Amino acid sequence: MSATADTSPAPSAAVITEPLPDLQLQLLIQLLDEDPRSSLPLTLTHPGGLLHGDVIGHEQWKAEWARSLRQVEGEGANLLAEFPETVDQGVRELRADEDAETARLPRWIHLRDVTLAGGAMSPVSLPLWRGRLADVSGWALGRPQ
Repeated sequence: MSATADTSPAPSAAVITEPLPDLQLQLLIQLLDEDPRSSLPLTLTHPGGLLHGDVIGHEQWKAEWARSLRQVEGEGANLLAEFPETVDQGVRELRADEDAETARLPRWIHLRDVTLAGGAMSPVSLPLWRGRLADVSGWALGRPQ
């Protein structure tokens, strides 16, 4: 009896190529999320350029988002003021079936009193900013002098 060698390539596992956020930055944000009044000046580098402002927790960002939109006239503004909370409620419902012990690290970063400087454009000031942590390529405590 003769044996033949199988020369077909072995099946390979799928490879996820999504960039991973910095674990230390995720843990820092998670810590800030524990106290809704806390903030920390931070400078970030990301694909759009240099960004600096005060990092705030998700709940504080939602509250400031709602407060800023409530100052705008019209029913659409009131609807948008509740948008982040509506999204969070939907996410909580989707995750209700998942294991409650699974701790999730933050995937988003929220800043207030933001300055964005990139390339040849003049710096832009924004009251609030939200970005994907996986897009942050570097960070430093404090703001540029």
